[in-house]
Amino acid sequence: MGSNFFSRTRPQQTAVQGQTSLSSADVAVRDQVTGVILAGGRATRMGGVDKGLVPINGRPMIAWVIDALRPQVKDVLINANRSRDRYREFGCAVVDDGDSDFRGPLAGMASGMRAARTPYIVAVPCDSPLIGGVLVERLYAAAVSSGSPVAVAHDGERLQPVFALLARDLLDDLAGYLDDGERKIDRWYARHGCERVDFSDMAEWFANINAPDDKRALEEALTQRGRS
Repeated sequence: MGSNFFSRTRPQQTAVQGQTSLSSADVAVRDQVTGVILAGGRATRMGGVDKGLVPINGRPMIAWVIDALRPQVKDVLINANRSRDRYREFGCAVVDDGDSDFRGPLAGMASGMRAARTPYIVAVPCDSPLIGGVLVERLYAAAVSSGSPVAVAHDGERLQPVFALLARDLLDDLAGYLDDGERKIDRWYARHGCERVDFSDMAEWFANINAPDDKRALEEALTQRGRS
C-alpha cells in the first residue's frame, strides 16, 4: 500500500453510504452477523510486531477497527494467537486458532465461526482502520440477493479476500479444507460461488499497514478525515 492509495478518484457517494443512523433494516442485518477481527498472523513484513496493537494517532489500530465495526454487527470477536490478554482489554471475546501453526486468515475465520451465535460472520483485518459504516450492509445484501454463502469486497482493482461475509454453516467444510492442509483463501471461496461486491467508490477503506510508510499514510488519512 502506498500513499497514492488514498488519492484515488472517488465517485459521488450514494444515499445509503451517507446514512448516519440505523434503520430497522440495519438493525435486522446487524442481528444476523458477528464481526471477527483477524489479528492472528505473524506480521512478518512488519518485523513480527502485533499489528493490531500498533498505535495510530495515539490509539491501538484495532481500537479504530472495533469502533467502525461494532455498530454494524451483533457481537465483535477478536481472533488472536498472541497478546490475547491485551486484546481482551478492548471488551471483546478473544478466540485463537487452537494451534500454533499460524495457518492464515481462513483459520481465523473458522475460529470465529465456532464462537459466533449468528447465521453469518463478517471478517475484517485488524490493520484497516478506515473501514466505513455500510461495509456489513453491502456484503450482506449481496449475499442474500445472489444466494451465495460467501460475499467478498472488491475495491475496483482487486479482490479484498479478508473483507468477507460468510455463512456460519460453512464451518464444517472450511474445517475439513484446513485439515487437508489447504490454505488458499481464493480456492476455498471459489468452491462456494463467491460473490464479489463492488466497493470501488470506497477503495480507501481497504488500506492497511505492511510497512512503516503505510503507518504514516494511514495517520495522515485519519487526520484529514477528522479522526485523530
